Amino acid sequence: MKTFKLLVTLLTSAALISGCQSQKENMKKELVDFIRKFDSVYIPLYKANTLASWDAAISGKPEDFKKSEELQMKLVKLFADKGSLKKLDSIKVSGMITDSLLLRQLDVLYRAFMMAKADTAKLNATVRMQSGIEQKYGNFRAIINGKKMNDNEVENVLRNSKDVKAQKEVWIAQKKIGPVVAADIIRLVKKRNEIAKDLGFRNYHEMSLTLSEQDPKVISELFDQLNSLTKGAFAEVKNDIDNYFVTYYNLKSKAELMPWNYQNRFFQEAPKIYAVDLDQFYRDKKIEQLTSTFYAGIGLPIDDMLKNSDLFPKEGKNQHAFCTDIDNKGDVRVLCNITPNSNWMNTMLHEFGHAVYDKNIDTTLPFILRDPAHTFTTEAIAMMFGRFASNPQWLKDNLGISDEEKTKIAGNCFKTLRLEQLVFSRWAQVMYRFEKSMYDNPDQDLNKLWWNLAEKYQLLKRPEGRNEPDWATKIHIASYPCYYHNYLLGELLASQLYYHIVGTILQSDDYKFQSFTGKKEVGDYLKKNIFLPGSKYYWNDMIEKATGEKLTPKYYAKQFVK
Repeated sequence: MKTFKLLVTLLTSAALISGCQSQKENMKKELVDFIRKFDSVYIPLYKANTLASWDAAISGKPEDFKKSEELQMKLVKLFADKGSLKKLDSIKVSGMITDSLLLRQLDVLYRAFMMAKADTAKLNATVRMQSGIEQKYGNFRAIINGKKMNDNEVENVLRNSKDVKAQKEVWIAQKKIGPVVAADIIRLVKKRNEIAKDLGFRNYHEMSLTLSEQDPKVISELFDQLNSLTKGAFAEVKNDIDNYFVTYYNLKSKAELMPWNYQNRFFQEAPKIYAVDLDQFYRDKKIEQLTSTFYAGIGLPIDDMLKNSDLFPKEGKNQHAFCTDIDNKGDVRVLCNITPNSNWMNTMLHEFGHAVYDKNIDTTLPFILRDPAHTFTTEAIAMMFGRFASNPQWLKDNLGISDEEKTKIAGNCFKTLRLEQLVFSRWAQVMYRFEKSMYDNPDQDLNKLWWNLAEKYQLLKRPEGRNEPDWATKIHIASYPCYYHNYLLGELLASQLYYHIVGTILQSDDYKFQSFTGKKEVGDYLKKNIFLPGSKYYWNDMIEKATGEKLTPKYYAKQFVK
């Protein structure tokens, strides 16, 4: 009897195990089949979309924007398929996918297909609305005395003129894009919020962070922490800036200083207040060649990407800078609008930081994982390299300045970099908190909100009697929503990576005079630990594997605050 019961128990257990194993194999097959079918549609559509978007940014032509818009809608339609979401949901809920690589693909795909819960008509509407707004930005030029000025020319006046009236005139002329797009952006914000609510989120801001694997509460806490870390140091340097400009513009007091006097449209970049003219080192240089030589020296060549890029200003072209991976197979391109100065040197090093990341992701990975671990991890690489444009050791190693010149400018170069970081960190506070509040209530007085935040975090004086949608002059709010906080997270990781590379890879205790020039071990480390894994791992797991620690602000504070 006992033998019979034991036999029944064993047979039953074996059947259950066999049945469970069979279910796992079936579920695995379902996911593998789903991915195969998805890739057959998504991969060619992805390439067509990135190419069309590239063409539109280069030409500014309505027909190119129209083509890009139509292809974006096809992508929207693909990810709006409710049947696909249902299938992924059933696989996910089963808990039967145990293979780590398949599990990661399932998670990424599930987040992408979450949009299927939204109304397709609403998704298409946001594509059309955003495309129309981007076209208005692309074609806008400030007009002064009947003369059109592009963004480079506007920045040049703000950066170099001592005529405060001329600065004001140019600043106001550039802000005239605001009323052109503001109402459109508010409609777009509301439509995005509708979609977010369809998916069960409170608003688009919350949805955007959550679907990009970020906890909104954690990000807000981090920004509060960074506010506390940088507030005192920024107040000190802002006082130095104001004292400098009172003399520079021959004003009677700091009370006369206005936003257009800070050498930048948004006070997002540090004004030049220290006695070092970095532009002088670049005026007769080919920025693109310097970029190529540097990256080749660290074992990350970019010449093939340079050939496919579009680097110089022309009519109708997008006036900003970005990097795009056309096919996730190596066709990586950069759009810039180079003029030979330190700002564009920084930008080129930055954008090709994105490029070498994209280019060196393991192409044997599943297509959906051939992306950076997170958008801010690629920003970190770009920022770490961009900082070298004002690094005296980098100037010596790449432009050939003398040891005497390097020593002469070293102090003010560091002060400049520190100022850049503090100024940017406060600007990022404005952007993050503005978008967070805007999506929470798009019907509030956004003009007032914008200047309240600028006063609090940037210590800027709002122009008396001005009630214009100056917030709408920042293209990121329309085109790259709920993204800006990633720039500041990128700065944190850039410092963390820099300290790890100097201390562990280069085995140096000199954190001041480093340029990485000619150090192929730097490129090897980045390829193996950051680039090749793509998005195979959750971003904080990747950071911990690469540096021994999860993301922390302590290295940023160590480098720029203390």
